[in-house]
Amino acid sequence: MLPKRFKISSTSLAVVTVLTSSAVFSAESEDTEIERVTVWSTTVNASSMYLKEEAIASKQADHISDLLRSIPGVDVGGAHSLNQRITIRSMDDKDLDISIDGAKQNNYMYHHMGNLQIHADILKSVDIDVGNNSVINGGLGGSVRFETKQARDLLQSGERFGGRVQVGAGDNSGQTYSATAYGLMTDSVDFLGYYNLVNRENYEVGGGEITDSNGDVIEGTDGTVRGLEGELDDALIKFGWEPSDNQRIQLSYEKYTDEGDYSYRPDMGLATDIAITESLNVPLLWPTKFTRDTLALNYELSLASSLIKAAAYSNTSELWRDETGYADNPDYAGWAAIVTGEAKNQGINLLGETTLTALWEHDFTYGFDYVKHDTDYSARYTASTDESAEESSNIAIFVQDRIAFNDYISLIPGLRYDQYSVDSKVVDNDFDNTAWALALAIQPTDDLVFNVSATELFKGPEIGEVFVGAGLYDTTNQEIEAETGVNYELAFAYQFEAFGDDNISLGATVFKTEINDYIYDYATAPATSGGRYWKDNIGDMDIEGYEAYINYLNGGFSGSVTYSSAESELQAFEQYSELDGARLDRQQGDTVSATLGYALDDMGLSFNWELLYADDVPAGLDLDGASLDNSKQGYTVHNINARWDITAVEGLTIIAGVDNLFDEYYASQSSRTGVSFHPRFGELYLQDFEPGRNIKATVSYQF
Repeated sequence: MLPKRFKISSTSLAVVTVLTSSAVFSAESEDTEIERVTVWSTTVNASSMYLKEEAIASKQADHISDLLRSIPGVDVGGAHSLNQRITIRSMDDKDLDISIDGAKQNNYMYHHMGNLQIHADILKSVDIDVGNNSVINGGLGGSVRFETKQARDLLQSGERFGGRVQVGAGDNSGQTYSATAYGLMTDSVDFLGYYNLVNRENYEVGGGEITDSNGDVIEGTDGTVRGLEGELDDALIKFGWEPSDNQRIQLSYEKYTDEGDYSYRPDMGLATDIAITESLNVPLLWPTKFTRDTLALNYELSLASSLIKAAAYSNTSELWRDETGYADNPDYAGWAAIVTGEAKNQGINLLGETTLTALWEHDFTYGFDYVKHDTDYSARYTASTDESAEESSNIAIFVQDRIAFNDYISLIPGLRYDQYSVDSKVVDNDFDNTAWALALAIQPTDDLVFNVSATELFKGPEIGEVFVGAGLYDTTNQEIEAETGVNYELAFAYQFEAFGDDNISLGATVFKTEINDYIYDYATAPATSGGRYWKDNIGDMDIEGYEAYINYLNGGFSGSVTYSSAESELQAFEQYSELDGARLDRQQGDTVSATLGYALDDMGLSFNWELLYADDVPAGLDLDGASLDNSKQGYTVHNINARWDITAVEGLTIIAGVDNLFDEYYASQSSRTGVSFHPRFGELYLQDFEPGRNIKATVSYQF
């Protein structure tokens, strides 16, 4: 049953209703019954889009992009499995606060790959703050919180044990296999064991031809992107203990492995890899292995007026590559090596919510977050070894109060203190910052709410990327400053019934993000520094735009349309005047998404159609983009799927669909795009093309 009024989460100042799931951290309405999830699906919740309880989209997905690209303000670039890059409002994953089951995932491993590796099938929920609207989160551009599945969410009422097996295949992607067992060892102890295997194949691009910027077929290509074929394994073991009705202790271990003969630069197109390979006369593909090991201990406590969540974790990522192939060319035999980069995150965090009544109703959110990053690099050559290590740590303490003066007006002030220490080749220093936030929520009627907010931002200089030396080749810049700024937002949400038995919800957010002392990794270094490039503060970056949506629900029919736009511009410092007016490289064109769905519940059937349209981005000055032509081509992609929960065989589900239905030839605008020039390799076409048409089917049985 829907609540009579919008519920505004105290952990996000955007207009959003928090999911009524026992694992989502939010105060719940006293009269709202929490229902257990009984299907294998992933729930996505985003602050840029209000979704009623019955209208929240749940679906299975092959990649993170399948889950997130329809969220206004969010995109996922990178077609390679090693290069999933979440982008929010043109800011990439380095500027986001990303976690899995409370464990921080931000590892700047390699500028040719993304900072996040996870397979969508394991996920229970994804909660996204589009923009930083609260002192609770530390990312400049927002946060993404992934939560994996647990046993008690999958068991039907009265069940003690259960399981699931799944087999899937796509004619332009590969095969997937997974097996899960879960249950209650005792009334208070539960377990879950999960294993997923993906045999990934090289895919064919839309249209079956890889062409250059002039439309001519690139020599040495046949329409299939090489360097993608590999094997992905993801295993999760999770134990939970509930010593009382209001407590849960959970211990989990996840092992993620992605291995194959991959391209040297996973973020760049095949044409670039071929051009560099032929110039250097070295292999096109390189034995590569990425692993991530995460051990996490979580605790939850629910009291009459409080909810406490705590997590302690250790998260280690390692990227290994056999680069002995350089010995194929005697001129580069000295580069032949076994290269390993390791990044470890260790941390502990606590998040609490307490409701008090003192003159007015107060919803306090408070806690702390401590994380330590350690990186190590090793390159073992025939006669020598290069090694390097860096570290950083951050501790944050925050408190926020949602003061409800009455049913119509709430004021949300917040305060956050960060102390950041970094010991790297670039800088060895300590930074601290006190940030304020203030929001005002006005709800003149049961179905209409307005929100205006301002949140101060802070981010210290990062340690270097791991896989190219963990700072070994960086240029020292002890004068570099931390990034600060403010994110401003104005939003509204409105819901109503048009014909008595349907529901329409719509809303919009207008934002402006100001980042002072913006840090650019490839700023031109002064001659006295001894380096060609260095990390430095190059100016003040402004990002502004808006997101809008409308949802419609009537019986088995549902539909939505979203629109988003974000533009960035640098106000450069005098010494970097040549960069004045530059935009962020990941900036997208105006984006429209649309979905239509129809469910025949009595027959267990549902049908869905999705559209994603991105407008062109004209050429212009940018940061780290293509040097000859950085314009971005627009595209339109259609996906369709049908799901059949076979009533005659309880637990048996068949899903069939077609991704990229009309075989669009395109690259995400959050990926590498454009044409660059290199003095040795010549013209490089950087397009990281997405797969063409992919017909796929999945059969699963949950028992």
